[in-house]
Amino acid sequence: MDMDVNMLFLTLLMCYNPYVFGLFEDINIEEDLSPDFDLDISPRRVPRQVKSMLTKENKPHIQELSVKTTIISRYAFTAVSCTMLNRHSAAAEGVFQFLIPKNAYVSNFTMIIGGRVYPSEVRPKEKKVKQGKGGEAKPKNKEKGEQSEPEVEVFRMGASIPGRNRAMFMLTYEELLQRRLGRYEHVTSLRPLQLVSRLSVDVTIVDHSTITHLEVLPLRNGKSNTAVASGASAAKTPAKPALPVSTVIKQNKTFCRITFSPNIVQQAKITTSGMLGEFVVHYDVERELGIGDIQVLNGHFVHYFAPKDLPVVPKNVVFVIDTSASMLGTKIRQTKDALFTILRDLRPGDRFNFVSFSNRIKVWQPNRLVPVTPLNVRDAKKFIYMLQPTGGTDINGGIQTGSSLLSGYLNADPDANHHSVSLIIFLTDGRPTVGELQSPSILSNARTAVKEQFCVFTIGMGNDVDYRLLERMALENCGMMRRIHEDSDASTMLKGFYDEIGTPLLSDIRVNYTEDSVQYVTQHLFTNYFNGSEIVIAGKLTNQSADSMHVQVTASNSDKSIVLETDVALRQREVETERHVKEAAAGVGSGDTGAGTTGSVADDFVERVWGFLSVKEGLRSRLKSQTSREREGHTQQATNLSLTYHFLTPLTSLVVEKPQVLADGTMAEDTPTPTPVTTETNKKAASANELSDETEGEEDTAQSLHLKKDQPGGQSSRITKTTGKVVKRPVQKSITISKTSADGDPHFVVEFPLSKLTVCFNINGEPGHILRMVSDHKHSGVTVNGKLIGAPAPAGSHKQQRTYFSTITIVVNRPKRSYIEVTPKKVILDGQDRLVLSCDTTVSVESGALVVTIVGKSTVTVTIGGTICFVILVHQYKNPAPYQRNHLGFYISNSKGLSHDCHGLLGQFLYEEVGLAELSGNATATGDHSTSLRSPILKVKGRSVPVVQKTRRIYSGRQSVDCWFARNNAAKLIDGQYEDYVVSHLFDTGDWPRGSNGA
Repeated sequence: MDMDVNMLFLTLLMCYNPYVFGLFEDINIEEDLSPDFDLDISPRRVPRQVKSMLTKENKPHIQELSVKTTIISRYAFTAVSCTMLNRHSAAAEGVFQFLIPKNAYVSNFTMIIGGRVYPSEVRPKEKKVKQGKGGEAKPKNKEKGEQSEPEVEVFRMGASIPGRNRAMFMLTYEELLQRRLGRYEHVTSLRPLQLVSRLSVDVTIVDHSTITHLEVLPLRNGKSNTAVASGASAAKTPAKPALPVSTVIKQNKTFCRITFSPNIVQQAKITTSGMLGEFVVHYDVERELGIGDIQVLNGHFVHYFAPKDLPVVPKNVVFVIDTSASMLGTKIRQTKDALFTILRDLRPGDRFNFVSFSNRIKVWQPNRLVPVTPLNVRDAKKFIYMLQPTGGTDINGGIQTGSSLLSGYLNADPDANHHSVSLIIFLTDGRPTVGELQSPSILSNARTAVKEQFCVFTIGMGNDVDYRLLERMALENCGMMRRIHEDSDASTMLKGFYDEIGTPLLSDIRVNYTEDSVQYVTQHLFTNYFNGSEIVIAGKLTNQSADSMHVQVTASNSDKSIVLETDVALRQREVETERHVKEAAAGVGSGDTGAGTTGSVADDFVERVWGFLSVKEGLRSRLKSQTSREREGHTQQATNLSLTYHFLTPLTSLVVEKPQVLADGTMAEDTPTPTPVTTETNKKAASANELSDETEGEEDTAQSLHLKKDQPGGQSSRITKTTGKVVKRPVQKSITISKTSADGDPHFVVEFPLSKLTVCFNINGEPGHILRMVSDHKHSGVTVNGKLIGAPAPAGSHKQQRTYFSTITIVVNRPKRSYIEVTPKKVILDGQDRLVLSCDTTVSVESGALVVTIVGKSTVTVTIGGTICFVILVHQYKNPAPYQRNHLGFYISNSKGLSHDCHGLLGQFLYEEVGLAELSGNATATGDHSTSLRSPILKVKGRSVPVVQKTRRIYSGRQSVDCWFARNNAAKLIDGQYEDYVVSHLFDTGDWPRGSNGA
C-alpha cells in the first residue's frame, strides 16, 4: 500500500498533538485526505501517554475560525467568528483571543453560549481611581517599558462554556487603510494557538477606481509586522512570491476576492502550535488626476487626494541619533546599516546633518547643513561608522541641538525654506536619564525650539521607550512616530520609514470646500505630502439639495505654488458611490460568505469613515492639548463620537455579560454579570510625568439591549406625584430580545424558530398612518399600534420619502384597562395612576400587572403579566440631518402570553411555520460563468411568496441578520393587504377585519 505523504504526516502528528485527534471528529476525511489510503485509527494505536493527555485535556478547542473582511474604498470591515466546543461534561473556560491592527477600532462583540446571546456595550471609560478593583488587570513594570505598544493589539475575552456545549464569539472591527509606499496593506493575524478544524480567511476588495496592483504575501511571522518593514524588504523577496497554501484569488477591474482556507494537514505543515502568522494583502488603485476622488453617500462625503507625477521637493534633514549605552550591540549596528543606505538615497538638492546624543552631544558639521556631494557623503559615513554607544540618554539635549541646527540654517538663508521641506528624524531606544527628565518640560522645550518651522519625526526602538513622549513630540510638531520592536529588523524598518518621508512632493497643502455646503470637516490643512501616501478628508453636507460643491486645493511644490479647483456634481457622485456600494454587496453576496458584514455597513460606510477620522482627530487633539480645559473638550467630543459609532477607543470600555455556569456544567438561572472585556487597547500605562488621563465622572448611560445589573449612584430617577400601588423597582436585569421586530424605515423582521428561517419585509406607509403590529385584544387583551412620521429621503435615494415610528402604544385590557404611550422623548403610563416619565432617565416602575423599565436614551421595556415582553428602542439624534427623525424601534422579546389567534403585521407570524423552495429557471451567463437561475419561493399559510435574500441591521445596527425578503409591501406574505392594518387611532383595539388569520 502506498501511503499518501499527507496521510503519513498526519498520522505521525496525531501521536504528538492531542488536538489533532479530537479535531478528527469535525473534519471530512474524504475531503481532506487521500481517498486511496485506508486509515484505521484505533485506541490501541495511540500511545498510552497521549491517551492520558487526551483524558486530562479540558480546554475547549476551536472547531471553526472564520475571518471575513470587506474593504470598500479603503475602509475595511472585518468580522471574526470563532466557535469553541467543550467536549467534557464539566464546564470549562473558553478564551477567545484575536489580534487586531492598532489603528483599528472594535465596533461590536457578541457571545452565544448555551443558546443565549450576550451582546456587548460600549460605555464611557470610568474615571481612574488609585486603588484598582479586584479582577481588573493593572499595569505592571512601568519602568520596564510596558509602553512598547505593538502595531497590533490583543482582544481577549474568557467565558465558562457549559459541559458538552458550544460557544460562539463574534468580533467586528473597522479600519481606514493608510497608503504607504504606493500601496495599501491589509493584515489578518492568525494565532488561534491550536489547529482548527475549519479555518478560513476571506478578503473582499471593492473600489470605485480600478485595482492596479494586487499581491498576497507569504505568511509573515509578525516580528517585523508593519507596512514599513514589509515595504522595505519587498525588494529582497522574489518578484512573485509563492501564495500561502490554499489561497485562491478571483479578480476583475474593480473587485477582487481572496480566500485562504488551509485544512488541518496544511496548517500542521506550517506550525503545530496554531501560530500561523499574518495573512497580508497589498493592493493599490488607479489615481484620479486633479483634485482626486470624492465619494458622496447619505449626507456625507470622503475625499481621497494622492497626486502623482510631481517633481520632488528638496529637503533639509537633520538626523538625531541616540548613542547611549543601551544602543550597544545589535541596535547600533542596524541603525548604522540603515543610515548608510539612507545616505545613498539622498538627492543632490537635499541638505543634511547628523547629531548624536547620549550624556554628551556631538554634531557632525557644527552650525550648518551641508549639500549632498560625494565628499560630504563619504565624510558622513565616517562619522556614522565611528559612533560608539556610551553614557545616559539626554533626549532634551538631542532634540534641542537638532532643532537649533535646523532653525539656524533656515533663519540664515531666508530662501532655504521657500520651496523645500525641513524635518528632523529623531531616534532613541530609551527614556530620558540625564539632563531634563520631565516629559512636559521636554515637550515644551521642543515646541519652543521648533517654532512650527519644520516637522519632527520620531522613532522608538525596543521595549524601554516612552512612546507617549515620542508620539506627543511628533504630533505637536506635524510629524509621525514609528515603533521598532525588540525582535524586529531595525535596519529594514528604519529604511522603510525613511522611504515614506524621504520623497516630499508638496508642502503647505490646504483643501477648501464651499463654506455653506459642508460642516464638521476633518483635518484639511497638511504640512507635507509624501510620495506614495494619501490625504483623506471627510465631512458632512449641510445642503443635500445642492447640485454641486466647489473644491479647491492649494499647495507648494519644488518651484511654485499650485492651485487645483473644480466643481463636484454631488448627485452624480452619490449615484456612482451607491452603485459601487451595491456592487460590493452583490459581489460578497455572490458567494455565501461575508454578505452579512457588507450588508450591515455598506449603506453608511462614508459616514463611518467620517466618524473614524473624527475620533482619530479628537484623540490626537486631546494628546496635544496644553490645558486641562482644552483637553476636556477634546475628550468629551471624542468620547461622544466613540459612543455614537460604538467604537472601542482609549476613552471607552466594552462591557459584556458573562454567563454563570454551575459546577455540574449546566447554565445557572441567575442573571449574568457585566464584565469589562480584557483588551490591550485599554491597558496602556502612562508615563509618570505626563498629563493625566483622568476625566471627570460622567453618567454611565446604558446602550446595550441587555440591561445590566443595578449600578450605584443615581441610576434610578425619582418618581414624583405617585399614589396608590405604583412601586419603584430596581432597573430590570437581563432581557433576551428576539429578531422579530419593526425598526428603521420601517423594516419588519420575523423570526420563525421552528422553521429556522428569518423573513423580512418593508411597509411603505404614509406619514400619519397608524399600523396594527400586534392584535390579541380578545384573548390576552394586548394590542400594539405604531404611528408613522415622514422624513425626506437622502439625495439620490430611489425613495421619495422615508417613514419611521414616532409613537408606539400598548393597550392592555386585562385585568384592568391601561395603556403605555411611548415617544422618543417620554413614556406615558396610564394604569392605576398616570405617570409621565422621561426617556432620558433610567428608572423602573410597576403598576399592577405592568412593569415599565427605561434605560436612559436607549430602551423602554414593557412586561405584561410576566409572560409578554416588548422592547422599544429609542433612536435620538443630537444634530439630525434633514432626513433624520427621532424615532422608535419595536422588538418582541417574549410572546408566550399571546394567544395562537394573535394577529397584526408581526403578531400573525408568532406561531406559524414556513418553508422555502426553489423553482429552477433558465440558465443565464455572466461573463465566463454560467449559472442556473433559481427563484426562491416561501411557503406560508398555503401561499407561495417570491423572496430574495437580504441582510438587515437590527438592534441599532449592532447586529445584522440574513433574511428572505418579500417585496411589494409584503404582498401574499401577510394576510390581506397593507391597508387592512391601518387603524383609525393609536388606542384602536378593533378586530382584524377579515377574521383572525384570514386570507
